[in-house]
Amino acid sequence: MLVPVLYLIGGLIGLLIAAEFLVRGSVAAATKLNVPPLLIGLTIVAFGTSAPELVISAQAAVQGFPGVAIGNVVGSNIANIFLVLGIPALIYPIQSGQTMIRRNVVIMLLATGLFIWLALEYGEYIFWHGALFFGLIVFFLMYSGFRATLGGKEDPTVDDLTNFEELGTLPSSIIIILLFLLIGLIGLPVAGHFMVEGAETMAKALGVPDTVIALSLIAFGTSLPELATVFVAATHRQSAVIYGSVIGSNLFNLLAVMGVAAMLAPIAIPDAFLGFDLWVMLGASLAIVPFVFARRPLGRVTGLVFLVIYVAYIFAKYQGWP
Repeated sequence: MLVPVLYLIGGLIGLLIAAEFLVRGSVAAATKLNVPPLLIGLTIVAFGTSAPELVISAQAAVQGFPGVAIGNVVGSNIANIFLVLGIPALIYPIQSGQTMIRRNVVIMLLATGLFIWLALEYGEYIFWHGALFFGLIVFFLMYSGFRATLGGKEDPTVDDLTNFEELGTLPSSIIIILLFLLIGLIGLPVAGHFMVEGAETMAKALGVPDTVIALSLIAFGTSLPELATVFVAATHRQSAVIYGSVIGSNLFNLLAVMGVAAMLAPIAIPDAFLGFDLWVMLGASLAIVPFVFARRPLGRVTGLVFLVIYVAYIFAKYQGWP
């Protein structure tokens, strides 16, 4: 039992470290080539910060573990709402009045609806579904970039992606930049392989489906970057960054991560997802609608309720309920 745990933890740590190297190296390379910050944020940083989810789901699809591939996406989206939003709400009320937040919530709900409809209609995600998802995320990034260049109100999702201050000092030497890129590109698939293997072995040892491990441990682990981001944002009372991180992450999970995974291999959807987990994900997305559209702050009581719901959901999955 110790070995799969070490595989899982080691794989997660490796994913986070490799993603950090890839983002830093990519941003440094793009900066050296005088690529505009907006373009860097909407491409390199956006995909780099979603690299853990992307690698896990892609490798799981290729290795024939569809439950892990989709469980990682669905579990991450549930965690992003109930856990990643719930914790900062305990620190201070998250303001919800920004116009762009409302627009992006609508886009997230439409993407979630499409994700669920295709699952119910076909029972699996195939190549053209993946191409559709990926095309939509590219369109969303182009749309967001276009609005940002108009000089209107800043999109918190884009603003979060184009803020490189948290990266600290970037490498300036060509050799160091290439080394960073190499570590990231090699480290991501290697770490992802160990994490998938660890999840599968642990699932067998615990006697639970691999989907439960994906929905809980893997989803929680790959949501750690978002959790760290919103925790820091909460201490600085940056509501737009909090919502931007969560909404942006959910969109990338649904469209980019599942899009790439489905283009690599067909992903059969387990019955449990069709009957329960997809609807929990939809419920999580709908849970923030009253606050965003009524411009009500998401306060401590709501944050606590969100956390209780998340714990209850994980408990139910490990008990073998729905």
